[in-house]
Amino acid sequence: MRTPSLGWRRDEGQVTVEFLGMTPLIVVTLVLLWQFVLVGYTFTLAGNAADEAVRQGTAAEPEGRQAACERAGLDKLPGAWSGEVSCTTSDGYVTADVKLTVPVLFPGAIGFPFGKVEGHAGAVEEAKGHAVRR
Repeated sequence: MRTPSLGWRRDEGQVTVEFLGMTPLIVVTLVLLWQFVLVGYTFTLAGNAADEAVRQGTAAEPEGRQAACERAGLDKLPGAWSGEVSCTTSDGYVTADVKLTVPVLFPGAIGFPFGKVEGHAGAVEEAKGHAVRR
């Protein structure tokens, strides 16, 4: 006759071994999820940076528009994000394009498909020195 205590002894440590075996999979899943959170946040930052850049671009004088645009677009970015801003004006309409680099948790470890994220915004140029008639 088999006693319950001997049956329990054969399974000692099984949960620990199974958990240790699953730990790498859990860690890889969490790293991938965090990386996709960074991609999503970069899209949010790119859109906001383009809005800020075009807002400053519409209020700036034409000769200082590009500098004001760049400064405003990159001003509020957190330190891990870098990018470039370009502003153009056509027929009184100012557009700002922002390209941000997505930070990677483990650079060079794997080929990451999301290198740059783009944001775009546009607004009508503000009238200078006179009232706008409708």
